[in-house]
Amino acid sequence: MRILLAGSTGVLGRRIAPRLTASGHEVIGLARTGPHPVDVFDRDAVLAAVAAARPDVVMHQLTNLSTGDTAANATLRREGTRNLVDAALAAGVRRIVAQSIAWAYEPGPDPATEQTPLDVHAPGARATSVGGVLGVESAVREAPEWVALRYGTLYGPDTWYSRGGLMTRLVPAGKVPASADVSSLLHVDDAAAAAVAALDWPSGPVNVCDDTPAAATLWVPAFCAAVDVPAPPVVEGERQGWARGASNRHAREDLGWEPTYPSWRAGFATL
Repeated sequence: MRILLAGSTGVLGRRIAPRLTASGHEVIGLARTGPHPVDVFDRDAVLAAVAAARPDVVMHQLTNLSTGDTAANATLRREGTRNLVDAALAAGVRRIVAQSIAWAYEPGPDPATEQTPLDVHAPGARATSVGGVLGVESAVREAPEWVALRYGTLYGPDTWYSRGGLMTRLVPAGKVPASADVSSLLHVDDAAAAAVAALDWPSGPVNVCDDTPAAATLWVPAFCAAVDVPAPPVVEGERQGWARGASNRHAREDLGWEPTYPSWRAGFATL
């Protein structure tokens, strides 16, 4: 298949492209940098680029996270995705695979499944991030076939959670608390593998994360030990209701996907 990979020069894009090629697909890259740069906010440029590429599938792995500006990333998810989806539909593309996140669910007691509603009533800064997710997923649902990859918190080379990554600077500054909040994590290579597998998945959202949701009281100190930065003190108190982690049961049992690193403990050992 001809696959237009939006975000081809990003952390995930650089890992997805060779996997697609190795599987026999033709990859056309779309990114802000590279031989043929395209600004996803330039609607006319995106329409022209997708029309010229004539892809069978559009894979959306665009982010704006290099500086840690989550508001800018939410804007890209809303506005950039809208342009990309409109261009795909205009070009007759039937399938769109798009990056989403697994921590936008409403509060609850257990790890969220794909049937758990998104946190549409979230307050404050969280509303911005959830709004970005809604922008992505509502747009890609317009395609005849679509998959929203609800990734867990990514770690591994070139991510925020890596040796020398953004979080190694924020932890000593007290901005990564070891609290009771629960996260589901995912090695970046497992995220890339899932994106390729999703070419054959039925339409719908899929939680793509490891098998072991964990409180930050456990995984933050383990991450710090793995990258040789001082761990923050444990924060007492209950978790925030939405910080519940996510279940990968659907991906594992229904779709046959399983992570190479089923636990963040095994994945952190590679850092």
